[in-house]
Amino acid sequence: MKKRFLGQNKLEVSCIGLGCMGFTQSYPPFPEKKDSIATIRKAVEGSLKRLRTDHIDLYYQHRVDPNVPIEDVAGCVKELIDEGKVLNFGLSEAGVNTVRRANAVCPVCAVQSEYSMWYRKPEECLLDTLEELGIGFVPFSPLGKAVLTGRFNKDTTFDKTDFRSTIPRFNNENLEKNIVLVDYVKELAGKKQTTPARIALAWLLHQKSWIVPIPGTKKVERLEENIGAEDITFTPDELADIRKHIESIEITGARYPEEQEKLTGL
Repeated sequence: MKKRFLGQNKLEVSCIGLGCMGFTQSYPPFPEKKDSIATIRKAVEGSLKRLRTDHIDLYYQHRVDPNVPIEDVAGCVKELIDEGKVLNFGLSEAGVNTVRRANAVCPVCAVQSEYSMWYRKPEECLLDTLEELGIGFVPFSPLGKAVLTGRFNKDTTFDKTDFRSTIPRFNNENLEKNIVLVDYVKELAGKKQTTPARIALAWLLHQKSWIVPIPGTKKVERLEENIGAEDITFTPDELADIRKHIESIEITGARYPEEQEKLTGL
C-alpha cells in the first residue's frame, strides 16, 4: 500500500485509512463481531503487532468541547507527549481559529473533518490553514456517508434506525436533487472503468499530498475496493473538468440535523 505523511513530524500512514464507526453505530445492519474482526485484521494485520506498544501514535480530541479552552486541551496532550505516552496530537471537526490556538500550544499533526465531493466546506479556509501550518488532513465520510458509492437513487429511503434518516440532505426532497452528483460520479467511473467509490476517494487523494481519507466499511471486499483508489489517476485537465462539474451542482440540505451541526467547529 502507498504511504503518506501527516504533520511536521512526518507521521507515516497508509494513503487510505479505515473508519470503524459503522461496526457499532449509525449505519445498520451491524455485522457479526467475528466479521468485524476479520475486516479490521485484513487493513491492519501488521499494525496489530505494532500496536502492542506503550505509546499512542496519534491522539485525537474527537470534537471540540466548547466548555474547555482548547489551550488547556493542547497543554494536557503536550504533557503526554513530553512523557512519551503520545507521539502526535490531532483534532476533529475543529475550526480555523481553534486549530491555530491549539497549534500554538502543541503542534497539531492532523485534523479530522468531513470532506468529499458531497461536502466541500473545508475548501473555504481550513485547507489553506492546514497547508500553512504543516498539518495533515484526514477526511471522514469521504464517500458522503455511502451516497458516492452509487448504491442509492432518488427514491431511496432510510430506516429510522439509520443515522442518515435524520440528515436533511438525505430526505426525499433533497436527495432527488442531490443524486445528480452521484450520477456524475458514476459517469466518471464508467469512463475510468472503475467504481464510483474509487473515483470519489481518488479525487480526494489528488487534492493534496497530505490528505488521508478514512472511508468506513464493514466488509472485506469493500475495504479492498477502497484501497484500489490509490491506483486511480487524473490528469490536470481531468481534475479541472471534474472541478467545473461538481461546482455547478448545488447540494441541498444540511449535512447534520441542526442540533448536531451546532456541536461542530466548522
